[in-house]
Amino acid sequence: MSAVQGQGPHEERERAREHPGDAHPEGHGQPDRDLRVLAEQGVLHFMGAGGAGMCALAEAVVRGGGSVTACDRSPGRATRMLEALGVTVHPGHDPAHVEEAAALVVTAAIPTDHPEIARARERGIPVVKRAEALGSWTRAGRLAAVAGTHGKTTTTAILVEMLAASGHDPTGLVGGEVARWKSHLRPGRDDLFVVEADEYDRSFHYLHPDVTVVTNMEADHLDIYGSVEGIRDAFARYLENVVPEGRIWACADDPGSASLLVEAGARGRSYGFSAGSQLRGEGLETRGFGTRLKVVEDGHRVAELQVPLPGLHNARNALGAAAAARSMGAGWNAIARGLQAFAGVRRRFQLLGKVGGIHVVDDYAHHPTEVKAALEAARRSFPEARIVAVFQPHLYSRTRDFAPAFGEALSRADRVWVTDIYPAREAPLPGVDAGLVVQAARAGSGGGEVQEHGPLETLPEAVARELAPGDVCLTLGAGSIEEAGPRILQFLEARHG
Repeated sequence: MSAVQGQGPHEERERAREHPGDAHPEGHGQPDRDLRVLAEQGVLHFMGAGGAGMCALAEAVVRGGGSVTACDRSPGRATRMLEALGVTVHPGHDPAHVEEAAALVVTAAIPTDHPEIARARERGIPVVKRAEALGSWTRAGRLAAVAGTHGKTTTTAILVEMLAASGHDPTGLVGGEVARWKSHLRPGRDDLFVVEADEYDRSFHYLHPDVTVVTNMEADHLDIYGSVEGIRDAFARYLENVVPEGRIWACADDPGSASLLVEAGARGRSYGFSAGSQLRGEGLETRGFGTRLKVVEDGHRVAELQVPLPGLHNARNALGAAAAARSMGAGWNAIARGLQAFAGVRRRFQLLGKVGGIHVVDDYAHHPTEVKAALEAARRSFPEARIVAVFQPHLYSRTRDFAPAFGEALSRADRVWVTDIYPAREAPLPGVDAGLVVQAARAGSGGGEVQEHGPLETLPEAVARELAPGDVCLTLGAGSIEEAGPRILQFLEARHG
């Protein structure tokens, strides 16, 4: 029987396990870097453990019986979850953290000359990137992975719920806190994994999936890839890692994703709302805060799905998850139940609250396509509302590369606020600031007001002061903007008594 249906290990995965240096072009795959082997040898120290991918992997190691310590410059929700599992979490960074570690696990964003990394190397302690660690951890069983410029977290979490509803009991690791799990991890079987395939820094090249979904592919992370052609090459290289008898699902609605079907060959299948898609959605209807669609599989109508999220993009996410679930052996009744059980992911069009007739929604959107999708979802869900967008640009390089596109995307709002750039891992770039987005938004606003308000600390009060009954306020961005929505609600509650 096909191994896609779960009948044992694959030759490609066995080759990667026996000769891991061959599996990764970076050449970091020596046997003593296998995360499961290292976990048996001693304590694993996770540096930057509050990061979305790091905390899920650290939790997986703990639940798998390993010992973990952690540190983070800004401890928060994710590190508190680890502490609840008995993990010692150090605030800040110190070379002393690695003294007793069997290995140091780091994110790609950590500079290679960081003092903790330098100390680990002095002591001969393996320094393993999170992507490599995830790749070795998931080689213990079958793997479904979701790749794409946008929609990975939501699609991955939905797929986990669909497989859980079908009785497969997967272990899921996602880049956001899933409401039902109250974590970034759903613990399950140790031989079935569902993960995000992150393209940043070519991280997904460490994965060898049985089934993968490519939601879309377009320009992003140009500081890494330089051009769209570089991004496409990286995705094509990722698809080479899909096991020979595996399945590749590409979204036919997205030109970038659909173009990868050439590389997919006989393993490739298409999904989407486009005519000719092998798994096709049709008859999309908005139903309150969600959507409904019918599904046609190989020319036959097979199901009707209720998506508990707004927007066409989330309907596509659900369809992509269903495609992968089918390749993993799930039936349509279980797929529909799993989708109904999905209660959302934190910061993915998350309704924070409603005060005085004003809705406040928070979304992780930090790319023009994501901003556009979030605002269109708001317009579809609240057709009579005034849409107020509060946007924090993320990264100087992304702002430089996409300022005009951000302006065009934000033109879908009736009122726009733009705050200072969240730098994350980057140093400032000359001439790059939030004003670039403001200028572009004003040029494309069609008369709507665009306000620049630099300091995030005073932004929530300024926004709340101008909101009126019937408005929908969206806070958008991947940085500290997540603090703004709850504070806007606090000011609204104080105003309305």
